[in-house]
Amino acid sequence: MIRRPLWVRAFGSWTFRYARTWRGSLATGFALPVLYLAAIGVGLGGLVDRHVTGGGPSSISGIGYLSFVAPGLLAGSAMQIATSEATFPVMAALKWERRYDAMLATPLRVCDVLAGHLGYIAMRSGATSAAFLLVATAFGAVHSPEAALALPVGILVGLAFATPLAAYAATQQNAVGFNVVNRLVVVPLFLFSGSFFPITRLPGALRLVAQFTPLYHGVALARAATLGRLAAPSTAGHLAYLVALVACASVVAGRTYRHRLAP
Repeated sequence: MIRRPLWVRAFGSWTFRYARTWRGSLATGFALPVLYLAAIGVGLGGLVDRHVTGGGPSSISGIGYLSFVAPGLLAGSAMQIATSEATFPVMAALKWERRYDAMLATPLRVCDVLAGHLGYIAMRSGATSAAFLLVATAFGAVHSPEAALALPVGILVGLAFATPLAAYAATQQNAVGFNVVNRLVVVPLFLFSGSFFPITRLPGALRLVAQFTPLYHGVALARAATLGRLAAPSTAGHLAYLVALVACASVVAGRTYRHRLAP
């Protein structure tokens, strides 16, 4: 009989808990994309398209604003769900509920505990991306079968934020710093990483900063997928950046988790 990796047991612990609340999050997962795309993509997008070309096709990357903003919102939502799952729940598992300690009382190792939690966050990011992609398709914002690859892109974006944030959370003694991260990092990234307008509209210095943020690369990949432009030379660079970030942050997270949890 094939034995499952130990981290799968940690993953199962998180999914078992999530099974009690998934119905509510599923409803929210579909409601938010509808509201976002209706208000920003259709409502604001109609004004943008008329302003840019006097009623003709938008000149923003050669597509309508709805098609431009939908993949940006998909990547941004993956970032937000990963951020929420890699901050307060990590602190709860470390200090308030001691979930990690309970796991380590079993044959699980620290690396299994970390991998199981990150696997759960990847699942949540993928589910959020899937809901956004389905709604975007219904709104007519998807233009290629390559759009299916926006799902692994959403997972990768989620891990690109969850891994370093989990590493950071493992060093904290309280949750005060998480609000700072949300206000000074997550919200500005959501607004200025190419989700709502091309970063070429930013001043030179801010444009350079945006190009070094993981959300910018995730938005670029998600947009390339929904538009059928993944063959562009820049795709490999965006992908390499995110994979390298996840790999490096995983090493750091492993160290901070061992420092906090190992006896």
